[in-house]
Amino acid sequence: MEDETLAAKTARLGCATLVDAVGRVHRHRVHIPSMASPDPSRTLFGRAATISFMPYREDLVEPGRDFGYFFYGALGRRAPGPGQVLVLSSGGYPDVSHGGGTKLSRADGHGLAGVLADGRLRDFDQLRGYSFATWCRGEAVRWGGDTVMPHAFGIAVEISGVCVNPGDYVYMDSAGGVVIPSASLHRVIDIAEEVTAEEAAATKIIRAEAAQPDK
Repeated sequence: MEDETLAAKTARLGCATLVDAVGRVHRHRVHIPSMASPDPSRTLFGRAATISFMPYREDLVEPGRDFGYFFYGALGRRAPGPGQVLVLSSGGYPDVSHGGGTKLSRADGHGLAGVLADGRLRDFDQLRGYSFATWCRGEAVRWGGDTVMPHAFGIAVEISGVCVNPGDYVYMDSAGGVVIPSASLHRVIDIAEEVTAEEAAATKIIRAEAAQPDK
């Protein structure tokens, strides 16, 4: 319930305001450039659960360690938690498919907030009908399993130049995204509210100035 309330609040604040707010708390890079989505009107907010991809190597593929193994390992093998965001790193190939409607059907019905992939995904029509928000580098048509492979879960990953640690909060909308360290979340939201108020006051002053006749 708390995550649902926070999701609504962050959606109202928007990405740019949240980025400004995090910048008042932390000095490291936190913003993710705009990405594509099967439904750009859906915002994404939740706690990161990470899977690291690497370039495919046949000799390192272990039997039984398919995408499902890493999916449930990242999210919690027994019961994936509601409000989580599955975060997939690119493995150096952001223009390659990292999954699609079939693999990600596991996420539908588990209460996941969404999927954020630093690569492409297939089957946008199918993904659009799922219960979670999806953001990625764009739609793909070719399978990418001979180019990248999941390698580890539950570790820090890099997404568009930003470090995402498991448990961080991730927000995405049509403008872009932001990664908020979990310990800073409530402070960042409070500051974002202040930023919104400051900008509203500044806009009011600017409009009043514009309404005055030239002297």
